[in-house]
Amino acid sequence: MKQFLKNISPLNNRTEMPMALFVVKKILAFWLCYIVGLFLAEGVIILLHFALGKNMLVGDVFDAQTITLITYYGYIIISGVALLYWKLIEKKPLSEMGLTNHFGNYFIGAIIGVLLLAVSVVAIILTGNIEYHGVFENADILVIVLLIGGFVVQGATEEILCRGVVFRSLKEKTSLAIAMDISTLMFIIPHLSSLFDGGVIYGVFGIINLLLISTIFSLLTIRFKSIWAACGLHSFWNAVLYSVLGLNLSGNDETVTAIFNMQSVGENIWNGGVYGIEASLITTVVLAFAAILIMVIDRKQVKENDKV
Repeated sequence: MKQFLKNISPLNNRTEMPMALFVVKKILAFWLCYIVGLFLAEGVIILLHFALGKNMLVGDVFDAQTITLITYYGYIIISGVALLYWKLIEKKPLSEMGLTNHFGNYFIGAIIGVLLLAVSVVAIILTGNIEYHGVFENADILVIVLLIGGFVVQGATEEILCRGVVFRSLKEKTSLAIAMDISTLMFIIPHLSSLFDGGVIYGVFGIINLLLISTIFSLLTIRFKSIWAACGLHSFWNAVLYSVLGLNLSGNDETVTAIFNMQSVGENIWNGGVYGIEASLITTVVLAFAAILIMVIDRKQVKENDKV
């Protein structure tokens, strides 16, 4: 039992163990970084409230806009925990996590993200299930810029955890399929809380779309041999969807401010209902096509990385 606990403990960098135990070890590493980082971030938020004269005990809190900004920038702490874990526990250079010096790939990922989002939204507009109502005259540009910065942090953090701590580690000892499956599972679980709020059908399509976008993140990580492209796609999909187009992001319909005024028409599988286009059948088609296209283009490289 002692040996078993040592093997699966995420607090050491042991790798000589059965593959199943190694998978469990990396799952625990993900949750260690995520929960510790989340706990510390929540602590900082509480301290900020009291430091600035707010008493959370009696419901005296910051406005929704400030809370949103603090929440997204709070992901810096979770990233910090993950990076420290990688350096101090895994004892590996950040380049092995996927944070290489090829930062330019970030912008390639960002462009891909914006294109995938644009195709999805335009297609839904053409079905009449999203309406465009022009530009917001009172759009707060400063807040929009700050939100985009927050999404840059949030998207990168999730990729550091899923494609860095989990996928890049597992890929070296397991098959590519297992590494992709486990990193995708870790990506989906934190999103489950609001997936089924609008009904089972939206939850099902939401999960399918999470599977597809996570597959794309992993394929880009393989293609560019770093996580930068995945970070760019992830961050700018979220930023443009929420802060530019003003549409629901993962079930969050409380848009703080945006450039364009777009609204869903009713609730159906074409616009994703209350969860937004990330639970849309149209988005499923777009992401599936993109995933297949990337796999076809890079099939040789994917095969070379598939170590059984």
